[in-house]
Amino acid sequence: MKIQWFPGHMTKALRMMQDSVKTVDAVGYVLDARAPGACFNPSFESVVGNKPCVFILNKCDLADMSKLDKWCAYFEQTGAPYVKVTATASAQASKISDAFAAITANLRAKNAQKGIFKPVRCIIIGVPNCGKSTIINCLSGKKAVITGDKPGVTKGKQWVRLQSGLELLDTPGTLWPKFDDDIVAARLCFIGSIKDEVVDLYELALELIAQLRQLYPKCISERYNIECLPSETSEDIFNVIAKRRGFIMRGGEIDTGRCSKAILDDFRKGKLGKITFDLPSQQ
Repeated sequence: MKIQWFPGHMTKALRMMQDSVKTVDAVGYVLDARAPGACFNPSFESVVGNKPCVFILNKCDLADMSKLDKWCAYFEQTGAPYVKVTATASAQASKISDAFAAITANLRAKNAQKGIFKPVRCIIIGVPNCGKSTIINCLSGKKAVITGDKPGVTKGKQWVRLQSGLELLDTPGTLWPKFDDDIVAARLCFIGSIKDEVVDLYELALELIAQLRQLYPKCISERYNIECLPSETSEDIFNVIAKRRGFIMRGGEIDTGRCSKAILDDFRKGKLGKITFDLPSQQ
């Protein structure tokens, strides 16, 4: 399936980030742990530049830890600072603040030698719905910025100052102008980085079934208590799920809309198991 979504406000957001990064000391780059590779935005290269950067693998409670370990090994091999968190869980704030402290230690030491004591400023970037605002709220210990389980909640930049003196800049989730890889685009849809309203949910559900059958062969059969035969197509399995869940309209026709939403919701809520779609070897 072909997916393209780059609304005008994202162009404005990228320009804002490129201007704002000049005023910050470090970058927090948030990646959804269910699809870290898909979350790498090529447009962010100019934003990060040479700034100290920590990669924040978020939503780890929903991710496949065996694959996540490979991502951690990748960051260690490349020398890129990283931290694994579930921003909605307790006792996560110290992990993130410690990571920011580590990447800005040299700067703070230089400032201290000069007798300069000022807040360390960090910009938080990532694709839509990766959890940037939730991370800021986690660090602040309160609802400092608006969050939501859908893309496009953060409309503009928001500064939040923490008691530690750290200042965080929340930014709108931003994609890139054109997807060259249909699989990457689909995975961004799976994790909610692209609005459901701009895609065909039936086609998206079929693509999710296809990718899960390849990567996690048992998850669909175990969730829906059905048998998935190798000879069956994604459409065949979708129809069986619909009948099993009772998504049938008058006349016996399958309610593709309700079934599609149910399958996608099951994935997003972790009911299909702990899943990570990509590996660093695919970068």
